[in-house]
Amino acid sequence: MPTTAPAHALTDVTASDSTLRRFLHGLPGVDAVGLEARAASLGTRSIKTTAKAYAIDLAISMVDLTTLEGADTPGKVRALGAKAVHPDPTDRTTPTTAAVCVYPDMVATAKAAVAGSGVKVASVATAFPAGRAALDVKLADVRDAVAAGADEIDMVIDRGAFLAGNYMKVYDEIVAVKQASGAARLKVIFETGELSTYDNIRRASWLGMLAGADFIKTSTGKVAVNATPSNTLLMLEAVRDFRAQTGIQVGVKPAGGIRTTKDAIKFLVVVNETAGEDWLDNHWFRFGASSLLNDLLMQRQKLATGRYSGPDYVTVD
Repeated sequence: MPTTAPAHALTDVTASDSTLRRFLHGLPGVDAVGLEARAASLGTRSIKTTAKAYAIDLAISMVDLTTLEGADTPGKVRALGAKAVHPDPTDRTTPTTAAVCVYPDMVATAKAAVAGSGVKVASVATAFPAGRAALDVKLADVRDAVAAGADEIDMVIDRGAFLAGNYMKVYDEIVAVKQASGAARLKVIFETGELSTYDNIRRASWLGMLAGADFIKTSTGKVAVNATPSNTLLMLEAVRDFRAQTGIQVGVKPAGGIRTTKDAIKFLVVVNETAGEDWLDNHWFRFGASSLLNDLLMQRQKLATGRYSGPDYVTVD
């Protein structure tokens, strides 16, 4: 299928398989010890009082409230949409979440549930989570989601092709999915837990951005190793450096395994100290999560009342 490659200052590196390979393998190698030490040191920052309250509200506004189960029903998706719009029904000052994320067949239901609220509807596509399907099937998946009203598409890369070194195939698929997504923003999921090395995560980050990703995303949440401060730090370095070279800003979405307010705030510190304040906005940073929101709400209630309310005071997803 013919596609139109994105235009930016690094377009020449995608002119052929050999130039793309040369560029990706020419990226600086990752110092794993240094990366992990840096992520760990940022995780020790202490955020208190008004700064903590601000961070909690910011984190709530960055959540992609997610349900991606075979047992999803229209009722569950409607309830999720209601929670995204009013996360704490007892306190209407609570920010809305950024989006709800569902399978393509639930997009229309989700869209109706959040209508008029500003909450986006994101849909996974491209044979999520494995990505093992022919390109025409993946593109049909994307078009169905967009036709149903999806504002954002979360696609998975072909990890088998990437690990085999077939970078141009991965690049071409991202370009094709971007085109099929139309006006919907495209999040490209790498499944970092399957990429094995930090060098591969850096290469995948640049590959996704070169192909036109609006966001790069760590994980599907369906494997053992998902978002970590280290792999998110590495991806934030990549988007920072990509903007410096091209002038194009790309978002980052860690997903899977982020369950507590303490964890979320650690990630926000990593964002601020690595990419900078420009990324501290839900247009450029998201949390892919389901259970995280409840903990954020409980901590928010504790700051407001001085009492820890417990899980009975928030809705069960």
